[in-house]
Amino acid sequence: MPRPTLLVTAADLAPAALALLSDFDIVYAGKTPQLADIVALARQYNPVAIIVRYSGVNAEAMDAAPALRVISKHGSGTDTIDKVAAAERGIAVTAAVGANAAAVAEQALALMLACAKSVVTLNERMHQGLWDKATHKSLELGGRTVGLVGLGAIGQRFARMCQAMDLRVIGFDPFARDLPDFITQVDLDTLWQQADVISLHCPLTPDNRQLLNAQTLARCKPGVMVVNTARGGLIDEAALLQAVQSGQVQCAGLDSFAVEPMVAPHPFHGQPGFILSPHIGGVTSDAYINMGVAAARNTLAALQASRQAA
Repeated sequence: MPRPTLLVTAADLAPAALALLSDFDIVYAGKTPQLADIVALARQYNPVAIIVRYSGVNAEAMDAAPALRVISKHGSGTDTIDKVAAAERGIAVTAAVGANAAAVAEQALALMLACAKSVVTLNERMHQGLWDKATHKSLELGGRTVGLVGLGAIGQRFARMCQAMDLRVIGFDPFARDLPDFITQVDLDTLWQQADVISLHCPLTPDNRQLLNAQTLARCKPGVMVVNTARGGLIDEAALLQAVQSGQVQCAGLDSFAVEPMVAPHPFHGQPGFILSPHIGGVTSDAYINMGVAAARNTLAALQASRQAA
């Protein structure tokens, strides 16, 4: 009897995850798969499960694989998976929630500190042989207010880091419950008005697309810093560029973008006030293992549930 096939939308998977999936034939989609590639592979191999690392899964890919029972995200964000189409077809969608929380929170902290302390600019000037001690002043974060949009596993972990640095932590998340007492829940208008740093930690939904736009940025404090380690679609990039150029936003530390990979040339390229990284917040050796193992376990659990329901 042939073994069931599992499609991974990447070029690899952690050995610890593969050990859990030894009963499957594993097919890899490569380093930078596009939706058309995933559709073609689904049609060719008819997988019972897809582990999504890069790109996504649409209705066409689902229809190309009649055996498909579960789409398992190798991470926490499922916005690249058509969840409505999956529900209509009885396909489970799971996520490795919290598996990369430490990694992403640390990236948010790194971007915030790089913005506040002008790390990138000063490094470049030092390598040019310049010594700016007499003229440069960094921003001290202690005592200031950080506003978090999204208070899930990543947001709460980042909040603890900020609280340890003596930052006041406010946050907005209509779904958050049982928060630690050092996080003050506020509405979005209050967050825009009070935050010295805004950090995004929420999933991308139709309701919050371009949440940070010309109107909301105008309501923020002059010189606010923006950090995004969530999804690029949360920000109107043209509005952010204008806000940085005008000084309304002092610095933006971004790990995610509206179109990925970022197309060159991009309006952010070469612009002062932007610190950029290629959506690697969750890409650490530890997170790679944690997310892979969680995705594998979620896959097995969903397939077991599907068999029991049949």
